[in-house]
Amino acid sequence: MKLRLAVVYGSRACEHEVSIISALQAAQNADRNEYDVLYVYIDKNGEWYTGERLADIAFYRNFDPRAVVRVLPMGVNGKLRLMQHPDDKLFPIGRLRQIAEADVVMPVMHGMNGEDGTLQGMLELWGVPYTSAGVLGSSLGMDKIAMKRMFKATGLPVLDDTTVDRAEWKKDRNAVLKRVMSVLPFPVYVKPANLGSSIGINRADDEVGLENAIDIAVSYDRRVLIEKGVSDLMEINCSVLGYAGEAQASVTEMPVRWTDFLSFEEKYLRGAKGGAKGGSKGMTSLDRQMPAPISEEMTKKVESLAIAAFNALDCKGVCRIDFLVDKRTNEIFIGEINTIPGSLSFYLWEAKGMKFSELINKMVEYAFLANADRNENVFSYTSSILSGAAGTKGTKGVKGTKF
Repeated sequence: MKLRLAVVYGSRACEHEVSIISALQAAQNADRNEYDVLYVYIDKNGEWYTGERLADIAFYRNFDPRAVVRVLPMGVNGKLRLMQHPDDKLFPIGRLRQIAEADVVMPVMHGMNGEDGTLQGMLELWGVPYTSAGVLGSSLGMDKIAMKRMFKATGLPVLDDTTVDRAEWKKDRNAVLKRVMSVLPFPVYVKPANLGSSIGINRADDEVGLENAIDIAVSYDRRVLIEKGVSDLMEINCSVLGYAGEAQASVTEMPVRWTDFLSFEEKYLRGAKGGAKGGSKGMTSLDRQMPAPISEEMTKKVESLAIAAFNALDCKGVCRIDFLVDKRTNEIFIGEINTIPGSLSFYLWEAKGMKFSELINKMVEYAFLANADRNENVFSYTSSILSGAAGTKGTKGVKGTKF
């Protein structure tokens, strides 16, 4: 019997369109002998939809909600159920009609409200298996500041940095500029803490550039990371697949960049023809060298660091870790981890001999393993706290209770 796989994507995020591309790639490469695939699209207002028209990327250019079904998600007995939305509240909740049900969810979100642990938390409350990193790994991986603090605490190499808060910036930008310049030399890279796909990231080579870059970054996020730049750098990416101590690294890649850092346009718009039914190829359109033109020794070190970063955040499924290499010193620094990478990094696994469909199978396998592990936990604890004459006075009036 085939599994029912719900591919969930879109949502209220700056990387909404990129999510659509990655999701359609994944859905169209899932083995139809193994899965009945359900497209579940969340629009920019947070409304959920399903329907056959969602399989065609051209449909999103002139999205017509009348051509699909608006639904409400529910978790019942460890399954994701999609119920027809009671438009205009004409029907009571008890009369909602079930449209579809899924055994496992594949979140293909990029950015906030999906990749950051919010969707994962909802699915865990319902006991629904899902393929991405868990709540902890997702939230840490989304927040560049928290992510770097975790990596640094576990001894992984990261670049020096400082942070800026939007309120602090509004209150006294001159003081902020002086503080940043006192702790970091130029050039620096200014990044919103909770965005991906290089959105809102800018390089600053002087005070004027720094001020402009912070202005842009705080428009995207309340918290901003400012990171020491490397003048002569090389970017190396490596994907990791696994769960609970079982992890393997993909081949490495070196993106061929237009500028001194990989922009959104380079990642997703360059050569954006073909792909999912006439749409963009996503990360597969990026010029790259695979494997990366680095020594065997450096390759092994990158692979080892990638697995260590994956395990440090207790990740699951497939992630991509991006590294910065100082070409003058050969020092390797972890730039960031992408817990739901663009195109699910399938091209890095195909280069290692694993088909996209096989990658999806492994992700689903880990989803069920993680869900089974979680179900082994004890979720209840019997105590006498609600017994006796305490009533509604709280624990202060409960005598003899032992924990």
